[in-house]
Amino acid sequence: MAKIGVIHYNLPRFTLDGFVKYAKLAGFDYVELQSRDVWAPETANPEEEAKKVRKMCDDAGIKVSALAAQNDFVLLDETAIKAQVERMKRVCQLALILGTNVIRTEGGAAKDAVPKEKWVDAMAGCLSRCAPFIEKDDVKLAVDNHGYVTNDGDLQLKLFKKVGSKNVGSNLDTMNYRWYGNDLDTIDRYYKSIAPYVFHTHLKDGTGSRENYKGAALGDGEIHLQYAIECLLGAGYQGVWCAEYEGPPPTGEGYAKCLAWMKANCPA
Repeated sequence: MAKIGVIHYNLPRFTLDGFVKYAKLAGFDYVELQSRDVWAPETANPEEEAKKVRKMCDDAGIKVSALAAQNDFVLLDETAIKAQVERMKRVCQLALILGTNVIRTEGGAAKDAVPKEKWVDAMAGCLSRCAPFIEKDDVKLAVDNHGYVTNDGDLQLKLFKKVGSKNVGSNLDTMNYRWYGNDLDTIDRYYKSIAPYVFHTHLKDGTGSRENYKGAALGDGEIHLQYAIECLLGAGYQGVWCAEYEGPPPTGEGYAKCLAWMKANCPA
């Protein structure tokens, strides 16, 4: 049976408890959570909060597929690097409490202090500092092709090879490459080259780029989803197929359509 999940995103009417219950009732078996779900600014003890959330998921019969770190590794300043690495170390421990060893990791935000030609070095420097503790606990840092920095499959490959850790790889978002502006042929090439590094997925569909981007339910957009799945299976992917929906309206209806498509198209 396929491992099918849903991201805690774009369902604003739900509390966390409501989201977990919705996911189970809708037919999902896994959820991707955000670090703020257990470690919000006002949270005094995130480890205890993670235990509560784990029990909430266990009681609902839901597993956590990944925890989103919401980090920024596009850094050259030593003080900022140390702070982000220490924060990631704690996020990894929170993920293990939740029952997952996959961290959806941001590359980071583009900024004037880090020129484009230094992006790979900056991210690799932070990821390499994480290598000792993630390898010790077998935690996987799945770098998302998200935003303006990592929506380039060739850059991602350079990054993974530069770090050189079997525990640093990709969260493959099938739509984000297109949102950034890549054409479909280039995106298919990225799917093929990135597939061996993928720890987690965001199956997402839509049309267009940037201001012309429109989200859609899986199968209703222009993305070659079946090819992405074929590439992943060919590389031995056995992880969760996680739905992310950005089309209108932001309700359960879009995710229900995504779930039906995934059940029909995502093999175990």
